[in-house]
Amino acid sequence: MEARRRETQPSQPLKLSKQLAFDDDATKASDALPLPLYVTNTVFFTLFFWVVYFLLTRWREKIRNSTPLHMISFSEMLAIFALFVSLIYLLGFFGIEFVQSIIRPSSDMWADDGEEDDIALQKEDARKVPCGQALDCSLPAPVAAPSPETEKLPTPKVSDEMPDPVTTEEDEEIIKGVVAGTTPSYSLEAKLGNCKRAAAIRREALQRLTGKSLSGLPLEGFDYESILGQCCEMPVGYVQIPVGIAGPLFLDGREYSVPMATTEGCLVASTNRGCKAINLSGGATSVLLRDGMTRAPVVRFGTAKRAADLKQYLEDPMNFETVSAAFNKSSRFGRLQNIKCAIAGKNLYLRFSCSTGDAMGMNMVSKGVQNVLDFLQTDFPDMDVLGISGNYCSDKKPAAVNWIEGRGKSVVCEAIIKGDVVRKVLKTNVASLVELNMLKNLTGSAMAGALGGFNAHASNIVSAVYIATGQDPAQNIESSHCITMMEGINDGEDLHVSVTMPSIEVGTVGGGTQLASQSACLNLLGVKGANKDSPGSNARLLARVVAGAVLAGELSLMSAISAGQLVKSHMKYNRSNKDAAKAS
Repeated sequence: MEARRRETQPSQPLKLSKQLAFDDDATKASDALPLPLYVTNTVFFTLFFWVVYFLLTRWREKIRNSTPLHMISFSEMLAIFALFVSLIYLLGFFGIEFVQSIIRPSSDMWADDGEEDDIALQKEDARKVPCGQALDCSLPAPVAAPSPETEKLPTPKVSDEMPDPVTTEEDEEIIKGVVAGTTPSYSLEAKLGNCKRAAAIRREALQRLTGKSLSGLPLEGFDYESILGQCCEMPVGYVQIPVGIAGPLFLDGREYSVPMATTEGCLVASTNRGCKAINLSGGATSVLLRDGMTRAPVVRFGTAKRAADLKQYLEDPMNFETVSAAFNKSSRFGRLQNIKCAIAGKNLYLRFSCSTGDAMGMNMVSKGVQNVLDFLQTDFPDMDVLGISGNYCSDKKPAAVNWIEGRGKSVVCEAIIKGDVVRKVLKTNVASLVELNMLKNLTGSAMAGALGGFNAHASNIVSAVYIATGQDPAQNIESSHCITMMEGINDGEDLHVSVTMPSIEVGTVGGGTQLASQSACLNLLGVKGANKDSPGSNARLLARVVAGAVLAGELSLMSAISAGQLVKSHMKYNRSNKDAAKAS
């Protein structure tokens, strides 16, 4: 949808017209020259060097002939006069700018390559106007009737897509440099020393380059310092995602209010209904089966035999202590658990698994793997390391190795739902749920050739919780590996439901977990930061909560499908009833 045309206030045309008239009447210093500027510069440069050469030649001859230097001819007088004239011109043209560049750095300082040595040129932001006021993203004020005076003045054309520009002169020069390509956009934070100001300038430059408005993307209200160097590069604003609360979820004897960041209507409401059914039935129980992050480098040898030699060396229990000593020195929390190897010709894939405390742990395990590779070079100098990751890990991709071996936290969560709750809250019956689960989640997924997708919508809940709590959303891929099981018990009166999730990858420290909003959601669950008394317990608890929320979501969606309520519910909760034309 195209942006609406901006309408100017009565005082704006008068102000802009005067400014335009002033710009038309203003004259530049170079306009007084009879010749073009580049021709004038060439003439004076040539005159200066020719006069210097002439005088030096004449003085050398006088010294050889023992002629007094103060005795000068008419031609020498003209040469001296020309020397002073050209020198005055060159100093006036170049000298003043040089002095000003020492006193006040010019815009040329933005044209470098952004190396660390230039950080010394950073200046404190001394503007009286906060960075957020540099860009006006508010709606335009109502237009008053123009006065007779302003009606007579010409109204300058205002872009219907561009917001008000940055007003300070210094920012304007920087924006022009970014637009022209002389100032790297990525270097603004380092140059300015003010992350919010850098985001505002980058935002305005982007709007000028594209001709598109970012007025709907908020700039104010975010701590840009908190993402520098760890969460996002070259920010121009932030996206708002609503956070809903499902629950309370009664899990392992405790209640949890589960934060879910999503734009899909009906998702939070459905999960909340599942939590209600679980609570009325006595709660859910979870079991943590494994806890280990993986990284799998790929190395190459000259022959397959040499690759097999390293495989046998790493899988020999006698060598594990030596290898783990090299691995564990990289971190206080990273502890090597096992190494699994796979050969493809003369290439060897080494899948390291280690504990990572309360961190998700990708960086931690990568550092440990690098230490081991350096250590192995001593006994295997012919080993060629092709990559620290060979996709046998496997990160952010659906993979059978994660489904079978697990990655991150492996969790099983179960609950027994009473028959009365199934009928009154979930609006269906146990037999229908069991049959639908078998035909949809098991048989249907097998027919589709699913890999780890034997569920109704586990990724919906995983993604929503991940975004709310600062996890890596891309790891939703393997974290959503889930098989949902349903079985009638107590002569078919009650329902046993479970979800088995072998690769939930979460952490409560590092990455996006330290941002204010995400940190608040973690605090709501009681897992904010690292657990000093029991390292790793916060991350493990978060994985259990994720599995419990998935259990609630699976239970509710399957019931809606069984009862034929899915379409009706989505039409009620996932469709806007507002008049789009009036809203715009």
